[in-house]
Amino acid sequence: MTDNRLGEYLRARRELAQPADVGLPDGYGRRRVPGLRREEVAMLAGVSADYYVRLEQGRDKHPSEQVIEALAGVLGLDDDAVAHLRELARPMHRRRRPQPRTERVSPGAARLIEGWTFTPALVLGRYLDVLAANPLAIALNSCQQPGANQVRSIFLDPVTRDVFPDWDTVAADTVASLRSAAGADLDDPRLTDLVGELSLKSDEFRRLWARHDVRLKTSGHKRFRHPMVGELTLRYESLAVNGTPGQIIVAYHAEPGSPSEQAIALLSSTITRPAGEKPAADQRPRV
Repeated sequence: MTDNRLGEYLRARRELAQPADVGLPDGYGRRRVPGLRREEVAMLAGVSADYYVRLEQGRDKHPSEQVIEALAGVLGLDDDAVAHLRELARPMHRRRRPQPRTERVSPGAARLIEGWTFTPALVLGRYLDVLAANPLAIALNSCQQPGANQVRSIFLDPVTRDVFPDWDTVAADTVASLRSAAGADLDDPRLTDLVGELSLKSDEFRRLWARHDVRLKTSGHKRFRHPMVGELTLRYESLAVNGTPGQIIVAYHAEPGSPSEQAIALLSSTITRPAGEKPAADQRPRV
């Protein structure tokens, strides 16, 4: 964590870019550094090499929109990454940081997901803390217990490697989601503590964090491996919680009529519910 956030980001993305990606021959010059050279990025973006060096070194921190677009094209940035680059290039107004407050889920959001009998769902905070989870989400993945942090669980709890057949992809997406949630506010004490802990304890986290990947995951597919019902493929949707910046509801659902839907129904049937409580009829899938 330094004040040169823009420069660190540009350097990380430059080192990941390959000459072939921008039309340069593979054997273009003898390379002593990974990725592209600074002067190559400058040439392709249409700026002077001296100006680009100033950006990476943090001597110039506010490139124009035209320069941002040009650099994004050279570095192959997608929409989420370009939005992140713009945020890093925006002048930062230093203000007194308020005392950190514990994130709390709204009672309405907690009641909402609790009623989704056949839909595993949880509420995540800004730094991917599990603020609430319904019984089916916990039965699906014990690492989704309220109070857990998803980033810490992925990298420090060995159980997650059994839960996720595609652990490498899940780990990379989780780190990219954390960067997306944090935005340019990387000196937040909560984030600093979390990143510091994981960087010390996990070589994989440290490597992925250094890539500066940014992805806002609003939907997608995820595979789970469960000891009782076997392997499931579920689609997830992320929904912002109004009035609570940074909080999202993540809900999982299976393809209708699929083996995964049958597995979810079986898993739901194992959950002990209060006496007299029954699943809502319109939520019960056919198996």
